[in-house]
Amino acid sequence: MAKVTSYGAASTVTGSCHLLEVSSVRILIDCGMIQGSQWRDNYAPLGFDAASIDYLILTHAHNDHIGRVPKLVKEGFRGEIIATEATLDIAYIMLLDSAALLEEEYQTQLKKALRRGEENSVQEPLYTKEHVEMVFARKMRRVAYEQTIALAPFLKITLHNAGHIMGSAYVNVEYEEDVRKSVIFSGDLGSKNRLLLNALTPASHAQTLYLESTYGDREHRSLEESIREFKEAITQTLDDGGCIVIPSFALERTQEILWLLHQMHQEGSLRNCRVFLDSPLAIEATKIYRKYPAQLNQPVGLHVSLGDDPFSFPELALTPKKKDSIEINDVQKRAIIIAGSGMCTGGRVLHHLKQRIWNPKNAVIFVGFQVQGTLGREIIDHEPFVRIYGEDIKVRAKIHTINGFSAHADRADMSAWIAPMEGLHTIYLIHGEIDKMELFKAYLHERTQAKIHIVKPDETIYI
Repeated sequence: MAKVTSYGAASTVTGSCHLLEVSSVRILIDCGMIQGSQWRDNYAPLGFDAASIDYLILTHAHNDHIGRVPKLVKEGFRGEIIATEATLDIAYIMLLDSAALLEEEYQTQLKKALRRGEENSVQEPLYTKEHVEMVFARKMRRVAYEQTIALAPFLKITLHNAGHIMGSAYVNVEYEEDVRKSVIFSGDLGSKNRLLLNALTPASHAQTLYLESTYGDREHRSLEESIREFKEAITQTLDDGGCIVIPSFALERTQEILWLLHQMHQEGSLRNCRVFLDSPLAIEATKIYRKYPAQLNQPVGLHVSLGDDPFSFPELALTPKKKDSIEINDVQKRAIIIAGSGMCTGGRVLHHLKQRIWNPKNAVIFVGFQVQGTLGREIIDHEPFVRIYGEDIKVRAKIHTINGFSAHADRADMSAWIAPMEGLHTIYLIHGEIDKMELFKAYLHERTQAKIHIVKPDETIYI
């Protein structure tokens, strides 16, 4: 009997890693980084024999779904990696960036340990850029949406558009065990209204569903209302002579923000304003978004077809070099700074928050989910002081949290996606905080006849 063991994103949001075993074939669905307060768990053993894995399927290129792939290769994985072309392109730059951060943190900790005479106490980085190159030297299969491929005579998979970020997919696995069966791994699903991408593809049937539940406790504000709130926060802060810091994920969210600011430029709302994209990773990711115009939705695609770059406008300056980033400190008014990381766990956004979060004229706009244990979560939870680079700083800037931009489906989106599935017997909830999963479970009980189970860490389930 086929079985699934969840080695990550079980009763928590991040660290996606699910092992499907069908007869002799072992398929790993994602191998992501654990984020937030449990970050050190990334250094723990994977929990399974990496060398025994035949296939690794990547649903999309967010770090919490791909961030431990180099560790997987380090520990002996020699199988085939399967994903969409855009996912593999994005994964390459994401993992190189992750390796750079890991190596930088290692060097910082090593210097401190050397001064204490405790250099042997410092743990080696989880992986390096060389390990990332090893990943992409492996056999890769770049698949298109709706392309069915056979992994064995009794086993085939199809990737469908998940509508989450560029290249994202949910995985439909069909297999035979006396009778035909199917299981879907949702990865992360996109909401029905997306600023840039085509919508999530419907799923017609599955007996078993492994379903993300990040926003299973709520319904997002309407996209139109969120856009209006975003533009009003920008305009009000600029009119007050302040600056705006937008902690942003390099993938999807940054490109959405650029598209909205492009619109504001066309509306004349950014006069005498400077906009900085202060994220080398986001700059590279935006190039990949330009590479796949067919995945952009009709309104954005129309601009591309007319030769208009939806991710650029005259007020925008790219600052890939560190010295350019530092010079942003000299701009004291009417500036918008887009920088990573999106949860304020590292990256250049920390410098900008330290420089500006104490000033009541300024604003910080959060447009993405903030995991418990991150600085971003502390800020949106209205902590009066935050600690940045060892300094306690008073939070006086206006804090805006705009959830309508979420790349994740909300509970209504997911319920609507599930509704037409034929033959659905059991839903296994993953990728969520436990309190939100309990609420989502109760919500689904009222709307589906399927059994619903919240997956526990390292739990093996026979399907």
